[in-house]
Amino acid sequence: MSDLPRKAVTRTAKLAALPLGFAGRATWGLGKRIGGKSAELVAREVQQRTADQLFKTLGELKGGAMKLGQALSVFESALPEEIAGPYRAALTKLQEAAPPLPARTVHGVLTERIGEDWREYFLEFEDTPAAAASIGQVHRAVWHDGREVAVKVQYPGAGEALLSDLAQLSRFARLLGPLVPGMDIKPLIKELRDRVSEELDYELEAQAQQEHAAEFEDDPDVVIPQVVHQSDQVLVTEWIDGIPLSEVIAEGTAEQRDRAGQLLARFLFSGPARTGLLHADPHPGNFRLLPPAAAEEDGGPVGSWRLGVLDFGTVDRLPGGLPRNIGDSLRLALEGDAAGVYGLLREEGFVKESIDLDPDAVLDYLLPIIEPTQVEEFTFSRGWIREQAARIADPRSPAHQLGRQLNLPPSYVLIHRVTLSTIGVLCQLGATVRLRDELEAWLPGFLAEDTETEDAETVDAEAEGTEYAEEEGEPEGEPVQA
Repeated sequence: MSDLPRKAVTRTAKLAALPLGFAGRATWGLGKRIGGKSAELVAREVQQRTADQLFKTLGELKGGAMKLGQALSVFESALPEEIAGPYRAALTKLQEAAPPLPARTVHGVLTERIGEDWREYFLEFEDTPAAAASIGQVHRAVWHDGREVAVKVQYPGAGEALLSDLAQLSRFARLLGPLVPGMDIKPLIKELRDRVSEELDYELEAQAQQEHAAEFEDDPDVVIPQVVHQSDQVLVTEWIDGIPLSEVIAEGTAEQRDRAGQLLARFLFSGPARTGLLHADPHPGNFRLLPPAAAEEDGGPVGSWRLGVLDFGTVDRLPGGLPRNIGDSLRLALEGDAAGVYGLLREEGFVKESIDLDPDAVLDYLLPIIEPTQVEEFTFSRGWIREQAARIADPRSPAHQLGRQLNLPPSYVLIHRVTLSTIGVLCQLGATVRLRDELEAWLPGFLAEDTETEDAETVDAEAEGTEYAEEEGEPEGEPVQA
């Protein structure tokens, strides 16, 4: 029934051709240079051909290949301009669209998952998809009660395709390394593989989206579509109009860029605190900039641009919000407490027990990265993130040598990727953001008074425990834990 290329041998052949293509272009480039062309011109031509082949293949295959392409797309801003130029257009295409499945395939899925009478659920249904992504595509429709809705239909065989692609991609991950200097692609692919089952489970996605929609229902800044209907391989949610973030990146005004950046940062840090969930797929295709709400009847202000958030297929479950040690470490780093930062990093497993590092060197490594938190507002830019990438990627630099000795604990893998991806999008936007405002409002431990309050609560709890122990006849001075 499916037109998705999902036979393992077909997908493997397409992906296996990528490294061969890379090698062929390197040989072609060498020949051009021998023929007299400048190294710079040849490099650009090679990069352009590589971009065309790589992202055309990833887009056609959808599945895990497409997913990796979207994950990589947010790091485009870290590439040097002479390399990034040829990739940018191809990467942007991956953020919003991929070759769609034909209508007959979509109708077959709807018949199988909703029923033969699926059309009775809709007053209108557009066969041409409004968007196509890694494991599904979205159709615009009108629900039977008149609401405009987005109908997300999962590609048949998407699970098999995801696993097949990611297994194949991991075999030549090192060849993809130059796409993002300083980043090891293999752990990213592994983390994507670990999330396959959640990504395919529309019931889990509906639950995560509904929890967000309920929490943000009256929020003036963030809009989450309500879930209308869910069944296996089909998810129906309210439709929201707005400017795709990829368009804001390409041609948005300074006001739109700054507003989108501020709200993106706010959603990143407030989501876990308010819902216990971290939206873990922050590429531009999943966000919309919505126009200000209409003026109130009494002639009040029209308000500000809002951020629409889509696709909750991948979330990190953080019942207590973001780990407090993140806020504590940031605060101590800004205070210049190298020993304190180093102690927390070792405690959390970022520095393994078998390794000894200089705390001052670790602080020097971190300070340029956390520069946006040191000032009231910070303008993210491609130039800034390129400096960071070059500093960490250069094998001769102390930062590179120290970075190789640090460890990323499994519980922080997704948080780390989401944070890096969000920073990548902020740099693509070129947004000026008051990041400290969001950290102070939402990140546990970032403010010193948070720690003082927690310490006071601990002392009170211990005192109550001691009193209870004395009343129960326990030895004085040995509190009983509640």
